[in-house]
Amino acid sequence: MQRRDYYEILGVERGADGSTIKGAYRQLAMRYHPDRNPDDPEAEDRFKEATEAYTILSDEEQRRRYDRFGHAAFESRGAGGVSEADFGSMAEVLEGLFGDLFGRRGRRRRGRDLTYELDIEFTEAALGADKSIEIERPTPCSACEGSGAAPGATKQTCGACKGRGAVRAQRGLLGGTRPCTACRGRGEVSDTPCSDCSGLGSVRQKETLSVKIPAGVEDGATRSVSGGGEIAAGGRGDLHITLHVKPHPIFEREGADILCTVPVSFPEAVLGAELEVPTLAGKVRMKLPPGSQSGRVFRLRGKGISAYGGYGKGDQLVTVMVEIPEKVNKKQRHLIEELAQEMGTETMPQRKGFLDKLKSLFD
Repeated sequence: MQRRDYYEILGVERGADGSTIKGAYRQLAMRYHPDRNPDDPEAEDRFKEATEAYTILSDEEQRRRYDRFGHAAFESRGAGGVSEADFGSMAEVLEGLFGDLFGRRGRRRRGRDLTYELDIEFTEAALGADKSIEIERPTPCSACEGSGAAPGATKQTCGACKGRGAVRAQRGLLGGTRPCTACRGRGEVSDTPCSDCSGLGSVRQKETLSVKIPAGVEDGATRSVSGGGEIAAGGRGDLHITLHVKPHPIFEREGADILCTVPVSFPEAVLGAELEVPTLAGKVRMKLPPGSQSGRVFRLRGKGISAYGGYGKGDQLVTVMVEIPEKVNKKQRHLIEELAQEMGTETMPQRKGFLDKLKSLFD
């Protein structure tokens, strides 16, 4: 299987400076670190992939070799591309990048990030909106102040981590630390757990948060609320909200453009008309020229969606569809037959051209 480009993995341009590469890797590592994604092989693979890319691109000499020869520059190291020796120092690199984020010794653990799935209306995604959501997140227990021990209970140094609150963890070639499960990263244990939180040190509380949906977001986009995640002694995690846009009964979306189809009658298409067309901003009047064919597309400039993260707005593309009556009464049928005899094929150049081609082929 073809290996992915290191710059593509980190999501940076080939000319990116060291700080940009470091920041991109930090974001990916925060998202996919195995300690945050237990029992998730895909997340672990993404973390290893990003770490491999950062190991090469953060080293000036190795980056020059990669820019010149690509992955072939490291083929002698095996299929993984980066040798075990290269990964040997990555624990220290992660330690320097993230501090206590993944259980650095002597520091309190930061709260975990949380996720939330939010359904929004088509118009809310197009125009923007302010939404209120209710989440339930772990919060330090007020009775024991997050210690997990009953008030006045005797505390002892945790034997599993020797009071450090973290234990050494090894995942393949990557070594590091993780919070101690015996004392939950606190470094101390008690024989008398807090009755309010059952010794967990935290309780789940519901809270209402305000989320701003910017105009132009697309289905599947993610919004992050800083501090909206788990609350822990070392700080609050973030809340990552995935947006799911509901379909609209009339509109569809293509980038910043709005698409809609408007049915028109045969007389309106032949004679022309002034149509009432819905837009995101309300109804507008649109002139339909005489002789408009079914499927013709009209552009209403500036009636689309604001470009997300940029300037300007898209357009609205209106497709007219000539609707043919499914049933007619006797009088209507008689009038249509008279009209057909009167019009012949001279008024329909496309049909006349088609019949002429048939005649030349088979006569």
